[in-house]
Amino acid sequence: MKYAQTIAAAILAIAAFSAACSSTSEPAEQSRQALDLEAAEAQFERTPNDEMAAVWLGRRLGYVGRYEDAVAAFTRGLQVHPDSAWLQRFRGHRYITLRRFDDAVKDLERARDLAALRPDEVEPDGAPNKAGIPIGTLRSNIDYHLGLAHFLRGDFKSAWRAYEAGFETARANDDRLVSHTYWSWLTLKHLGREDDAARLLAAIHPEMQIHENESYLALLRFFRGDITEDELMQSSATGKNDLATRGFGLGMKRLFDGDLRAARAAFDRVLAEGPPAAFGYIAAEAERARIP
Repeated sequence: MKYAQTIAAAILAIAAFSAACSSTSEPAEQSRQALDLEAAEAQFERTPNDEMAAVWLGRRLGYVGRYEDAVAAFTRGLQVHPDSAWLQRFRGHRYITLRRFDDAVKDLERARDLAALRPDEVEPDGAPNKAGIPIGTLRSNIDYHLGLAHFLRGDFKSAWRAYEAGFETARANDDRLVSHTYWSWLTLKHLGREDDAARLLAAIHPEMQIHENESYLALLRFFRGDITEDELMQSSATGKNDLATRGFGLGMKRLFDGDLRAARAAFDRVLAEGPPAAFGYIAAEAERARIP
C-alpha cells in the first residue's frame, strides 16, 4: 500500500505541475485559483486560530493540486480544532486523492460522528456552479466521501452502509441524489444485490434538475438502457473530469455484464487520459487492479 501511495503521489505531483505550466489549460481559471489561494493564505496569516480560515486554506491548496500541502493545512487546523467536522471531512477527501484510503475512512468516520452532534449546514462551494447554488451539505458530503473511501478499498459492505445511511440527506436535491445513487448502484452490483440495484434506478429520469452532475445522470440513464454508449460518451461531456467519470462508469457496466476485455479497455483509457485526481480515475485504478 505504501508503494502504491508513493507512486500515486508522484503521478499527482507531475499532473499538477503539468497543469500549472500548460499554456493550453484554462489560464483565467488558473489565475482565479491563484488569487483565491493568496487570499486564503493572507486570511490564515491574520487569523491562524480560526477554524474556517484553516478549512479554506486547505481547500484552496487542493484546488491548485497541492494535495500534500492541503493535508498539512488541515492537520494544523485540527491541532487547534480537534473536534472540527469540517477539517476532518476535507482532510478525508484529500486522503482519497492521495490514495490513503484507510486514513480517509478514519477521518470521515470521525467527521460523521462529529457532524451528528450539530445541525446540518450547507457546504459553500469553492468553485460555484453556473446557477450559484451549492448542492451539498456537511453531512451529505461526509456520507458521499465515506462511502467512496470504502468502495475504493474494496469494502463494499461498509460502502453500502455509508450510502444507505446517507440517502436521507442525499434526497435534498437532484444533483446530490444522482451522485449518491450512482455510487450506491455500483456498490450494490458488487454485492450481487441485483434487485436492490435495479430499484435505485426507478427514481432516475431525464427531467431531473441538475446543475453539476450531468455525467452521473447520464451514467444512470445508461445503466437503465435509456441511452447508448455513444450518447453517454458524446453528450454533455465538458472536460477531462467528465470523461474520466463516464469512462469509468462505462467500464463498470461492461464489468458487471461479464465483458472483462471491454472493462479493461475502458479503465485503461481513463488511466491513459486522466486526470489523476478525478474520482473516476482513482476508481479505475482500483477496479483495474481487481480484475485479471
